[in-house]
Amino acid sequence: MKKVITSLFAICSISMFGQDFLHQDGQKIVDGSGNNIILRGLGVGGWMVQEGYMLKTDGFAGTQFTIKNKIEELIGKKDTEEFYKAYLKNGITKRDIDSLKAWGFNSVRLPMHYNLYTLPIEKESVSGENTWLDEGFKMTDDLLKWCEANEMYLILDLHAAPGGQGMDANISDYDTTKPSLWESEANKKKMVAFWVKLAKRYKDKKWIGGYDIINEPNWNFSGTNKNGCDEKLNAPLRALQLEITKAIRTVDKNHLVIIEGNCWGNNYNGIFPLWDKNMALSFHKYWNYNDQASIQDIVNLREEHNVPIWMGEGGENSNVWFKESISLLEKNNIGWAFWPMKKVENIAGVTSVTMNSEYQKLLEYWKNGGEKPTPAFAKKALMQLAENYKIENVTVKPDVIDAMFRQVQTDETKPYKNNILPGIIHAVHYDLGTNGFAYKDNDVVNYKTVTGKFDAWNKGDKMRNDGVDIEKCSDKQSIGFSIGFIETGEWLQYTVNTNSTNFNVDIRYSNAGETGKMTIEDETGNVLGTIELPKTGGKDIWKTITAKNIVLKKGTNKLRMKFEKGGFNLNYFEFKKAK
Repeated sequence: MKKVITSLFAICSISMFGQDFLHQDGQKIVDGSGNNIILRGLGVGGWMVQEGYMLKTDGFAGTQFTIKNKIEELIGKKDTEEFYKAYLKNGITKRDIDSLKAWGFNSVRLPMHYNLYTLPIEKESVSGENTWLDEGFKMTDDLLKWCEANEMYLILDLHAAPGGQGMDANISDYDTTKPSLWESEANKKKMVAFWVKLAKRYKDKKWIGGYDIINEPNWNFSGTNKNGCDEKLNAPLRALQLEITKAIRTVDKNHLVIIEGNCWGNNYNGIFPLWDKNMALSFHKYWNYNDQASIQDIVNLREEHNVPIWMGEGGENSNVWFKESISLLEKNNIGWAFWPMKKVENIAGVTSVTMNSEYQKLLEYWKNGGEKPTPAFAKKALMQLAENYKIENVTVKPDVIDAMFRQVQTDETKPYKNNILPGIIHAVHYDLGTNGFAYKDNDVVNYKTVTGKFDAWNKGDKMRNDGVDIEKCSDKQSIGFSIGFIETGEWLQYTVNTNSTNFNVDIRYSNAGETGKMTIEDETGNVLGTIELPKTGGKDIWKTITAKNIVLKKGTNKLRMKFEKGGFNLNYFEFKKAK
C-alpha cells in the first residue's frame, strides 16, 4: 500500500508542476522522474553585475555604477560602451559552459542586473511603465541554450534588483542617492513585472532550474543592524517575495521558486509560513566552520517546514574549505553553487583573469592620482582586460576543481605535473590533494566569521589555493613562483617517475635567517637524505646546495620534502644521475 501511495504522489507531483521540470518533493529537489537532484553549481558573478573586489577597484569604486563612472571619466561615454560590450561578450560564452560541464558542474547560477533587461524607474519616459531591453534577455537566452546543450540547470538569480536591495551596496549596485527597492513602490512594481516577464519567456524550459527571486537582501526594516541580521519580522521581505511568487504563478506553474532570508540570505525570521507548494530556501555560507552546527539552523527549517534547502552562494576560501563544505552539504543532501567563476588575479576560484600591466597602471592612477592616463592608453588597457576574460585566455585552476570534485571522494593524491627524472621539479608543483596527504601546512583555511580574524591560507596569494604559501619568485632560474613562509613541521609531496635509481639533488633555495633543515623521504617514511640550508644573505638571494646519493626505486615514487627547521624559501629540485 505504501508503494502505491508513493507512486500516486509522484504522479501528482509531476502533473502539478509539469513533467520534466526540477521541483520540490517534500524536503528534496527532484527532477521530472522523481530522482533526487544535488545541484553542483557555479555562480557566474561579475558578468552582469560587476563588484569592485573582482576588478581590484574595491578601495575606490565598489559598485558597478562607480566603476563605470571611473572608466567614463578616462575614455568617454562611447568608448565606455564599447568596453562593456566586449566585457559582456567575452565574460561568459558557450566554451565557458562546456568547460563547467567537463569539470563536473551540473548547474549555473546567473546573477542578473535588472538594468540589462529594463530601464531604471527614473529613466522611464512614462512613470509606472516598463521599457524592456533586448540585451539581457538575449544574454539569458544564449546562456540557457548553452546549458541545454550540456544538460545543465540554469538558475536565474536577481542579484541587482531595481533600486538595490541591501546596505551592502556593492552586491546589488545600490546608489544611496536614489530610492532603494524598499523605499520605492515603483521599484517593487518593476521587480514584480520583471519576474513575470522572465516567467512568460521561460515557462516551458525544463533546463531552467528555478527562480532565485532576490539575492542577499540585507536591510534594517525595524531592527538596529543595518544589514537586517537582528530583524524579527522581515515583513516587507516576506510580502514582496510572496507577491512575486503569486505573479509568477499566473504565467508559470512549472518552475521552482527559491527565496532568501534577510542578512545576506540567512535570516528567515518572520518569513514563514510558506505560500507555495514548489519552493526552496536558499542560504549563503562564507568563512565559517564546516561542522553540522554551521548548517543546523537551516536544516531545522527544512524539517520544520518540509521544504528543500540549497546553498546558493559560498566560497572565496581555500581548497580545504571547499572539500570540507561540499562533504558536509552533500552528506545532508544539500546542493551548492560556489562563487564566482572569474575574478582578476584570483586563486580561490576555478579560473583567474590575468591583470595586464596597462590595467595595473589605471588602478594605480585611480587609487593614488598622479599623471592622468591618456584616453588611448586607458582604452587599450580596458579592451585588453576584456580580452583577458575569454575562457581561452584565463588561467584554469586545476587544484580548485580537484578539491571540489575528486578530493571530496578520496584522500588519494595525484601528480600536479608529470615529473620525469632525471629532471627539474619545481617546488610549486607538489601533488594535488588535501592537507595531510599531498602536503602539510599549518594554516589552511579562513574561518573569519567565527574567529573574527582573517587567516590567509596561502600567504603569498599566488598560483594555487591550498594551504601551501606560494609567492612571486625573484630568481631568474624560476617559473615565476616559489614556496615561501615555510614553517617547521610542514612538508610537500611529489609524485615522480624514473628508470634510474641513484641521484644527486640540487636544491635551489634562499634563506634570510638561521640555517634551515629538510629531509627527503619516501612514501613509507624512510629518510633518503638530510640536508642543511645555510643562510644565503637574503630572501631574494638564491643559491644551490646538493643532497648527494638519494636512492629511489625504478618506476613511480612519492617523495616527501619534510621541513625539520623552516624559515627558508624553495624554488626547485633538480635530480641528476649520480656518477
